[in-house]
Amino acid sequence: MTSKPKVLITGASTGIGAVYAQRFAERGHDLVLVARSVDKLEASAARLRKETGVSIELLPADLTDKAQLSSVETRLREDASIGILVNNAGGNVGGTFVTQDIADLTKLVTLNATSVLRLAHAVAPRFAEKGEGAIINISSVLALAPEWATSVYTATKAFVLSLSQALHGELAPRGVYVQAVAPAATRTDLWNLVEEDKRPPLMEVSELVDAALVGFDRREAVTIPHLHDEAHWQALEAARKVLLQDTGHITAAARYAASK
Repeated sequence: MTSKPKVLITGASTGIGAVYAQRFAERGHDLVLVARSVDKLEASAARLRKETGVSIELLPADLTDKAQLSSVETRLREDASIGILVNNAGGNVGGTFVTQDIADLTKLVTLNATSVLRLAHAVAPRFAEKGEGAIINISSVLALAPEWATSVYTATKAFVLSLSQALHGELAPRGVYVQAVAPAATRTDLWNLVEEDKRPPLMEVSELVDAALVGFDRREAVTIPHLHDEAHWQALEAARKVLLQDTGHITAAARYAASK
């Protein structure tokens, strides 16, 4: 039994979630792995137990199913040994907004946004009361690119980024660290929806997660592993704050004055 906090990771069977599981196990953390694929979870858990000796529990769940999502929420509320939540589970839907099925899009919003909200809300009060804990939310640089043709996916990732930044501001004074990780093109299963000859150069998942964990150790609020010039992010944040300062008026801007 380790004295380090237990880590619950969603979407842990493949891709980013699987590498997070590997890295936290290598750091000596016991794990609770959440995903739909029991077979993949069992195979991954068996290997990690053998390689690292940590305790690994499987919690199979489809986070788009209300009852199964509720079971993960309950675990987060009641298991005081869980000190880190990795909200990684996510997906996308092929096609464009006018061709995508509304049921598929609604399910996508549940997976990418609602589950992140509910799981963070399940664990945050306990973390805040204890005065420690960490929540890692996987967003995307597409959160900053509404002009790209991935409208609903982009909107869900913008929600995750905004929620994470807000929670970081609210919870950091109470000892709780919240990190948003915003990958760009990374070699995950999401790219199976795109024809191979149309895919951009892809970062390997291991490089992404290793960089994100450096940001985690540094307690960054937002980590963008693909971004080489951090000044670009800082300039965007500075411009956003200037814009907000210019919205505190009680009269409409001159450009909206009714023509006479």
